[in-house]
Amino acid sequence: MVAGQVLWEPSADALDTTRVGDYLRWLREHRGIDLRDYAALYDWSVTDLAGFWSSIWAYFEVGDDPGPALTDERMPGARWFPEASLNYAERLLRLPGLADDDPVVLGRSQSRGPVDLTAAELRDQVARARAGLVRLGVGRGDRVAAYLPNIPEAVVLLLATASLGAVFSSCAPEFGTRSVSDRWQQIEPTVLVAVDGYAYGSKGIDRTAEVAAIRAALPSLRHTVVLSYLDGAAPVPDTLSWQEFTAEPGPLEFERVPFDHPLYVLYSSGTTGLPKPIVHGHGGILLEHLKSLALHVDLGPGDRFFWYSTTGWMMWNYLVSGPAVGAAIVLYDGNPGHPSLDALWTMAAETGVTFFGTSAPYLLACRKAGVEPRDLLGPHRLRGLGSTGAPLPPEGFHWVYDKVGRDLLLTSFSGGTDVCTGFVGGSPLLPVYEGEISGRCLGCAVESYDADGKPQRDSLGELVITRPMPSMPVGFWGDTDGSRYRDAYFTVYPGVWRHGDWITITSRGTCVITGRSDATLNRGGVRLGTAEFYSVVEALPEIVDSVVVHLEDDEGGAGELLLFVVLADGLDLTDPLRRAINVALRDNLSPRHVPDTIYQVPAVPRTLSSKKLEVPVKRILTGVPAESAAAKGALANPESLDAFEQVARGR
Repeated sequence: MVAGQVLWEPSADALDTTRVGDYLRWLREHRGIDLRDYAALYDWSVTDLAGFWSSIWAYFEVGDDPGPALTDERMPGARWFPEASLNYAERLLRLPGLADDDPVVLGRSQSRGPVDLTAAELRDQVARARAGLVRLGVGRGDRVAAYLPNIPEAVVLLLATASLGAVFSSCAPEFGTRSVSDRWQQIEPTVLVAVDGYAYGSKGIDRTAEVAAIRAALPSLRHTVVLSYLDGAAPVPDTLSWQEFTAEPGPLEFERVPFDHPLYVLYSSGTTGLPKPIVHGHGGILLEHLKSLALHVDLGPGDRFFWYSTTGWMMWNYLVSGPAVGAAIVLYDGNPGHPSLDALWTMAAETGVTFFGTSAPYLLACRKAGVEPRDLLGPHRLRGLGSTGAPLPPEGFHWVYDKVGRDLLLTSFSGGTDVCTGFVGGSPLLPVYEGEISGRCLGCAVESYDADGKPQRDSLGELVITRPMPSMPVGFWGDTDGSRYRDAYFTVYPGVWRHGDWITITSRGTCVITGRSDATLNRGGVRLGTAEFYSVVEALPEIVDSVVVHLEDDEGGAGELLLFVVLADGLDLTDPLRRAINVALRDNLSPRHVPDTIYQVPAVPRTLSSKKLEVPVKRILTGVPAESAAAKGALANPESLDAFEQVARGR
């Protein structure tokens, strides 16, 4: 793979000024391990798993001596810290480096005014919510469900639930009732905390009917708490208000639990079946997030950490862990494009954000709209910017450095709900190359497997993880024999985690993710990634969005490559535009990338976290009914599937 342009390089004093540099000094002084650069640190972290993760426990002062770090390395079935006891909420609420009157949670919303919590106020609110849960009979192992937006109360509820050893699960209020019930019927919560509605841009959206339908679908519920969040929403009968729920103070105490005790349940997108209820444990999440936020993102006291997310996406859980490394967190609830795409950048300047996280589609939308964040940020300077959710193409990297800031660390980050973190990402010790992820994350034994299941470099292959990570799922809820969990990750390569992405690992250690391997484009035996298609096609000014699929030929031929495009308002797909698309793909990629047919559609189907859905589109085009090809409740725009059904019928 040809080296791309270097857009950012570590400062000469990076080892003296970054948290990962401090960690390297600590290793020398306390463990006698002398590692002088990222490559050496990475190699040690995936070779001596027990040594690396026990050092994370000690460096971040998680608790007392935890005993052995790893007693069984099998996948699935690895046993991490079997003698340890801890509580995620207890460790997070130490809030290292923050004084009682320091702001630690800053909430911004289109539904109400600012809500900020100092360190003392956060602890008080968690203690009150904890007391409320106790009054409602919640104890260790019980499930608490949150139908809440990205607001301070959601953070408070998660920490209060965790403090009791109970299990938290959240769905964003834009989720439809079927989507919510499909998730929560599997875990049988006893308490539901919900909002009555929310504002999205200038539009108020009442959710009281949805709350009633969710309650009816969950016979396990014993109590419902409603947070009044939308002006004019009707009262929800037979419920407690949030004010009543948190009215009484109580002790801020913590139930110490085993390392793998369930902390929260996250869910797969559920686009092609019942969402998988992925159970994450207190210890695995805590260690992974301490490592990632401090040693990769370089967060600590004095930072303000923002990632645009909803409570239905794992990046929210990742964001919530920010205070564990001493960083304040900034929450935003609303339409990121209202009144314009300037809104988030302006909010970042107003709240003093030092690390700005978002999705690749948002950055590309800002680029296309001509947004100039550097002007909006003014004298305020970001230290870092994170991008995830989809591959960020080279032009996205250049836009960040041209229009946001030349001296910030751009962390392109890829992982998943399955591990609630990234496998590959950035580091203050690694350069940033255009269109490439800087490296593999510490403790993550990531490889690119060829067709024979062998590691390779500089070629596209299956993303696999060859050794366990602490934040791999404890399991799937209700999967008593572990069969569903094994089938999800370990059937293709026994004992090796297959993630389902295409990855190229270069000889210099950088990584390129090129889409989902289950959405493979295979023309004449050559595997093509989808990300590069979108980079070229969506660079054309007429095209707003696109999705590409490959339909295999049962006779062994080249099959059909079909491209679907969403055009700017008022435009139609003309023959000259078709030719322009084909020329762009041929010139920038190869003749193999030229589609057999191009269709115009009103919208591309996306999940609620904005990921494109190639696989359901492919299934619809092969004759599967839309209601079977995708769970519409898991889509941000289920009506988008109609156009693909029409194409399928026409074919």
